[in-house]
Amino acid sequence: MRVISLCPSNTEIIGYLGLTRLLVGVDDFSDWPASISGLPRLGPDLSINMDLVEQLKPDMVLASLSVPGMEKNVAALVERGIPHIVLNPQSLPDIEQDLIKTAEILGVAERGLQASKEFRLRLNAVKQQSENSGRKPRLYWEWWPKPIFTPGKINWLTEISEAAGGVNVFADIELASIQTDWEDVLNRKPDFICLAWVGVRKEKVQKSIITKRPGYQRLNLPTESRILILEEELYCRPSPRLLDGLEQLFRLIH
Repeated sequence: MRVISLCPSNTEIIGYLGLTRLLVGVDDFSDWPASISGLPRLGPDLSINMDLVEQLKPDMVLASLSVPGMEKNVAALVERGIPHIVLNPQSLPDIEQDLIKTAEILGVAERGLQASKEFRLRLNAVKQQSENSGRKPRLYWEWWPKPIFTPGKINWLTEISEAAGGVNVFADIELASIQTDWEDVLNRKPDFICLAWVGVRKEKVQKSIITKRPGYQRLNLPTESRILILEEELYCRPSPRLLDGLEQLFRLIH
């Protein structure tokens, strides 16, 4: 089959399934696995060049609704009659199901069942370790600094926090993403600050951005090592690579 992926998380699902050989085109931001580096690029995930998509004559396009604004890609696929499925995972179980769904639609159902089993085994392995780790550190996640956005209860980062033996300090708010302010963060007294800014490479994020904020000292963090600068690609994309992020987070907070 000739397959196109329109966002990084979909490309990573294909990669986790071991099916990158089927890809004939991807969005500009897809960067894993390395084997996709030479594929035709179809534009940013929010502004896909549908003429190029059509020219590649795909048998299946993996579209997404994981970021607001992607609806227009789906509408264009429908309008042009291009075969597609839409993935929109909001949780770790959703990602596991998308592995099964994607493999089925690509004609390799067994591959999806095996990948979902591996996904669950890795997740449960970390959960078992975290159950024996004792104290549950309080984690503040920051997706964006100005204005501050952080994940709420209905978000995979809350699941990741819990699986790693921690607690998302904003898990009491029934939203996927919350706009808040620094004073609110201070009042919740996190033990760790987890910086994973969407679309920003970790090399460009400095701890001083946090330490210079008013009232930072009120957190009484024992050391700046409690400020974690994390790879956004391992925490901000709804793909199986969240397990890589989970395993890393477990090591960092315990």
